[in-house]
Amino acid sequence: MPKIVVKFGGSNLKCKEDVTRVVQVVKNYGQPLVIVVSAFYGVTNFLIDALEKARYDELVADSCTKYLYDLKHESISRLIRDENLQCTTLQEVNVTLGELKKYLHGIALTGDASLALEDHVQAFGEKLSAIVLNGILKDEGLTSKVVFPEQFGLITDGEFGNASVNFSRSVPNVREAFAEDITYVVPGFYGISEEGKTTLLGRGGSDYSAASLARCIGSPSLDIWKDVDGFLSADPKLVNKPKQISHLSYTEAAELAYFGAKILHPRTVEPLIDPHIPVRIFNIHGNLSVEKPLTVVSNEKSVTHDVVKSVTYSDNFGILKLKGPGVGLKPGILAKVTTALHHAGINISSVLTSQISINILLAKKDLQNAYAVVSAIELSGVGRLQIADDIAVVAAVGHGITDKYGISARIFTSLAGDGINVIMSCSGASPIVSYFLVKTEDRTRSVEAIHKEFFEKV
Repeated sequence: MPKIVVKFGGSNLKCKEDVTRVVQVVKNYGQPLVIVVSAFYGVTNFLIDALEKARYDELVADSCTKYLYDLKHESISRLIRDENLQCTTLQEVNVTLGELKKYLHGIALTGDASLALEDHVQAFGEKLSAIVLNGILKDEGLTSKVVFPEQFGLITDGEFGNASVNFSRSVPNVREAFAEDITYVVPGFYGISEEGKTTLLGRGGSDYSAASLARCIGSPSLDIWKDVDGFLSADPKLVNKPKQISHLSYTEAAELAYFGAKILHPRTVEPLIDPHIPVRIFNIHGNLSVEKPLTVVSNEKSVTHDVVKSVTYSDNFGILKLKGPGVGLKPGILAKVTTALHHAGINISSVLTSQISINILLAKKDLQNAYAVVSAIELSGVGRLQIADDIAVVAAVGHGITDKYGISARIFTSLAGDGINVIMSCSGASPIVSYFLVKTEDRTRSVEAIHKEFFEKV
C-alpha cells in the first residue's frame, strides 16, 4: 500500500512540547510515511530579510548563518538525546549552512540576486527543518531518511517564485525514490526545474508540495497537522463559537483558501482532484489519534440546509478602477489592460464592469505596479485611473449558494441591519461563492453579521 503523506507546518515546530507531539503523531501511524515539513517558525521571513540586506552588507552571510546555526544547535541539543546522533545531525546542518553562506557571499559581491538565487536561498529554511526532524525521529528509534527534491526529482515548470509541479516528469522519479519501507522526511516549498534550478512553489507552498507528492505516489490520503481545529464556519478570532466543518468538497476548500482562510494553501487541492485523494486535517494540540480528522476535504459534495458553510475574509486585495463615460462599451480596453498586466507578471483576481467603470481586483501588493503599467497604455475613453486599497473582501462559501433562492438576500439584509455598506459584490462567478467588498473598518462586523444570520439563529 502506498505511504500516507503527512505535512507538519512551521507552527508545529515552535517548542519542545510541539516537537514531542509531532513525534507521537508519527508513532501513532504505526507505518512508514512521507513527512513534508515547512521551515521552523519565522525562518523564511528571516531568510527573505537576509537576502535584501546581503545586497549591500557583506557581513550578512556570516551573521545569518551563525544565527541559524545557533538556532538549530539549540534545538538539536534539547531534542536529540544520543550524542553521536547530535553530532551527525549538527554536521549535516553545518554543511547545509556552508552552502547558504556561499550564496549570500555571492550576493554581497555582486550587489544583486537573480530570481533563481532568491528561490534557492529561501528554500534553506525547509532543508534545515527536514534535517533536524529526521535526527529527532532517529533518536526516537524510527527508521527515517531525509531526502531533498533535487535528489528525488520533483520537477516543476521552472517558474521562479510560483512554480507548478510537472507530474508526467515527476511521478516515476518520486515513486522510485520512495520505494524503501522506511519513513522519508522531505522539505516542502520547492521543486527543481528541468535545468536543475530551485523553484519555489509559492509562499506557503509546502501544502502544495505535500499534495504533489501524495499524487505522485498514489497516497491514500494527505494528512495535514495544524494548530487549529480544521475548517470552521468563521475565524474564531472574529466570531463566538464557530461551528466545526467535518466535510468540504475540493472546490469549497479551494475557494475558502483563496478568499483568506489560512487552513490550506489555495493550490493544495489542485493535484488531488483527479486521483480523488482526500485531505484529512488534524490539530496537533488536540486528539493525536490519526483516525479522527477534524475536517475531511474530498470530491464528495453536499448542500446543507442553510447552504453557507463558512464565511471568510481577506485584507490582501485592492481595486484598480478605470473610469470613463463609455469604458464598458468601448471595445478593446479590457483586452489591452489584461495583456499589459499579464506581461508585467500581475495576476488578475476578478473583473467587474459597468458602463462607466472597469474594476479590476488585484493583490494589494500589485496595485501600485498595475497603476504604473496601465497608465503607460494609450486607452481612449478612460478618463481616470484610481486605486482603492482600503477594502476587505468577504466571502460566503457553500455548494448551492447560487442555486437556492434567498441566500443573497439574507446576506445583504444581515449587512444592512448592521449598517454596513457593500461597495461591490459578485455572485455567480463560481457556483459555490458569493463575495463582496466592504471598507476595511467594516470587515469584522461583516463576518460577524453573516455568521450570526446563518449559524447563530435559534
